[in-house]
Amino acid sequence: MEGLYMALLTVPSAAAAAVFLADWKAQKAAEQNAAFRNLRDALAIGAGAFIFILMCILAQQGMGSELYAPGICGLGLHFCLDGFRGVYGIVAAFMWMMTLLFSREYLGHEKHLGRYYFFQLVTLNATLGVFLSADLFTTFIFFEIMSFTSYVWVAQEETKGALKAAETYLAVAVIGGLVLLMGLFLLYHTLGTLEMSELLSAAAACEDKGVLYIAGVCALVGFGAKAGAFPLHIWLPKAHPVAPAPASALLSGILTKAGVFGILAVSSNIFLHDQRWGLLLLFLGLCTMFGGALLAVFSVDLKRTLACSSMSQIGFILTGIGMQGILGEENGLAARGTLLHMVNHSLIKLALFMIAGVVVMNLHKLDLNDIRGFGRKKPLLNACFLAGALGISGIPLFNGYISKTLLHESIVEGAELAVELSGFLKAAEWVFLFSGGMTLAYMTKLYVALFVEKNSSVKEQKRFDGMRKYMNPISAFAIVGSSAILPVLGFLPHLVTDKIADLGQGFMNFNGEIHAVSYFSFENLKGGLISIGIGAALYWCIRKFLMAEKQGIREYRNCWPDWLDMEGLIYRPLLLTALPFLARVFCRIFDSLVDGIVVLLRKTIYRDRKIPHELPEGSEFTHLLGEALDWLRNKKRRILRRPAPEHEVSFEHRLAMQREKIMETNTIIQRSLSFGLLLFYVGLVFTLIYLLYLGKG
Repeated sequence: MEGLYMALLTVPSAAAAAVFLADWKAQKAAEQNAAFRNLRDALAIGAGAFIFILMCILAQQGMGSELYAPGICGLGLHFCLDGFRGVYGIVAAFMWMMTLLFSREYLGHEKHLGRYYFFQLVTLNATLGVFLSADLFTTFIFFEIMSFTSYVWVAQEETKGALKAAETYLAVAVIGGLVLLMGLFLLYHTLGTLEMSELLSAAAACEDKGVLYIAGVCALVGFGAKAGAFPLHIWLPKAHPVAPAPASALLSGILTKAGVFGILAVSSNIFLHDQRWGLLLLFLGLCTMFGGALLAVFSVDLKRTLACSSMSQIGFILTGIGMQGILGEENGLAARGTLLHMVNHSLIKLALFMIAGVVVMNLHKLDLNDIRGFGRKKPLLNACFLAGALGISGIPLFNGYISKTLLHESIVEGAELAVELSGFLKAAEWVFLFSGGMTLAYMTKLYVALFVEKNSSVKEQKRFDGMRKYMNPISAFAIVGSSAILPVLGFLPHLVTDKIADLGQGFMNFNGEIHAVSYFSFENLKGGLISIGIGAALYWCIRKFLMAEKQGIREYRNCWPDWLDMEGLIYRPLLLTALPFLARVFCRIFDSLVDGIVVLLRKTIYRDRKIPHELPEGSEFTHLLGEALDWLRNKKRRILRRPAPEHEVSFEHRLAMQREKIMETNTIIQRSLSFGLLLFYVGLVFTLIYLLYLGKG
């Protein structure tokens, strides 16, 4: 098994290096560049397929196996495999394989396809490291590598919008990573371990629960930033529209789940059955769920709508994690619904973002008014998009309905068991159902715009209808293969979906029994039907209020106010203006306070006294030099017979004043706190150099 682990954790990076070399050769050898480009593409796609096969083999044969690499980064790296990790390792590898297949056509004319392949494979390496990690330290190492390598995806197009979105993505990742690291420091200091298998018993024995909550919130900020949870979701709606569609599929479907993996690891091992922790996550889940759906309803950009939808679906998943804490030992429905909705959302967004990529690849546009009618005579694309749209909307007989039913039933069960929280949970149920209705409304908007309505330009619609080769067979295979899974998971819940749910129970520390769920009974269908009714009413509102008639044609309007952008409204003013200003004011006050104390001491206790025979001004040097210069000037005037001007300043005085300025400046610098800190830093650097190199002897 160690060989399989090592292959999974090294082959992607090795393949990335080979892809980079092939791409470099393709650019250097003009007469052979086609051959090297084909080699580059084959290496990337082959590596993706190879990793998928390896992951399937490891999941089949290596359950319960571990790999420990001591000494790396101090604490060493620790990996293991259980049902949950196996499921998500396979999902991740499958999604990478399909997006690599699709990327060849989507980015075929890009100048930097080699760079894209390189960072996609390195990110695959890091993502597998996250999902196979057995301790939070290993999770953190690969989590941060994943954040930095995936940054290149967002900046791939190198447009002004792409670079700004990449800046936001990187800022959220770095700040979240630093807060996460602080939480891990606190956890390790308090519990003495970061091993996931040991955290549960260590947390139960810990008496200082306050420190655990602080550490947990730090971890929640770090992992939640990557998951796209409110209020750290600001990168999601900005990154997806500018990133290549295959990268958007991975950002939405897998990288957000790496954040969810971390939240689950903390919740299931440190705060298992903790009602207060569950309430916090439930509240964040409801805000994320509703906020993302609201943004998607107002959006008129295809990929932005799907991105906001991802934020909303992450809210559904966080709701499930929150309900695990609230329900305590009766959290089986919530645990199963959480894992299934993670898997369903990953696979659905894989298909939907690749279909969006087909639109971008042919039209280079994303606005619904511009792409309206593109899919009218494209039955294959229509069927694949419909499978994803029905799945994510929670329509019965499709995969999203199964996981949403489990999550909904967990909220209903919580309202019955936790009597003191009954009112809040009933309100949460309606937010859940209403958000599900909004999901149906915005997905209906996308479907109708792409596959039902005609374009406002008759000539453009005729061009759309005439497109027969709008994607090559490899891209079609990737999209159809990804979409075909979705109805299977919905049609056969007991044969397929429940077995997947069984695999995740150990990771979430659920050891109890769960009653069989009758997914298509009237009681369970009722929640779905309520959401469908809400969705139909909201779609009518979209047609009525979010569309405007222009020259006899109804067009979609972007009615969301620009000033409600959280990044521009709160984060940038706070982080780039307010906090630096307050920091400067504080440091200036503190620095001046120290200088004032020094001056006060010199004027009182350490009063300055003149030395005997002290010159009125200047020093002996300035006095002698000044007298010499004055004598020369007077001699010059006598020879030239020129009178001395009135109020002439002697050289002696000038030199004395210049000396005073220099001494005053030096005194201020030497007395300032900044100078002291600088000297301390320099001394610390030399001390570290001594310890690292000279101290070895």
